[in-house]
Amino acid sequence: MSEPDEKVSQRETREVIMEATFRALSKHGYKDLRMRDIGEEMELTRQVIHYHFDGKYDLLSSFLEYIVDQYEGSVEVDPDADPKTELDARIDQCLFGPEFEKFTHWDRMKVYHELFSQAQRDERHREVFNDHYEQIRGSIVEVVEDGIERGVFREVDAERMGQLITDVIHAARARKISLGHDDAPEEARRAVEDFILDSLYLDDESPD
Repeated sequence: MSEPDEKVSQRETREVIMEATFRALSKHGYKDLRMRDIGEEMELTRQVIHYHFDGKYDLLSSFLEYIVDQYEGSVEVDPDADPKTELDARIDQCLFGPEFEKFTHWDRMKVYHELFSQAQRDERHREVFNDHYEQIRGSIVEVVEDGIERGVFREVDAERMGQLITDVIHAARARKISLGHDDAPEEARRAVEDFILDSLYLDDESPD
């Protein structure tokens, strides 16, 4: 291992490889990506990649999990927040994303959706995407159920409500990324507020 490699911990090494993979995928796309391309995006030697991963497929599977983890662990809501505030925060997080030091939410979503487009042919990747979908949907369902229990929301089918909101989020993100409709997330957010969330509010909880 080269001297720069020795100074980097295993966790830091993984982070370096994942971010290099992101940059390489952004430049070359999924089909044309080579391990060499990833190696060219980092200061560590390319042998480090082969030490940690059994080829391109193993690396991309780990990369997908890395991207998902960034989103699943980044929603911050005050423990004392009311259900409406928490639901708003979770929807906004999914539509507009957390802030990153390097590369934007939409830079990362483009790569995410490129891998998503391959999921129909890949059982392992499809499983990761399914788990992520269920994590998003499940978190929304929990907030709706909590709001109903606390008398903030009307009695609704929380499971179907969670699925509807999650599907709107996915459709808006895909429309922006695949069709170039830049206003899709904002339009979806207004529609969710006007036509979905409004149906949840009890009369005395409706926004002015």
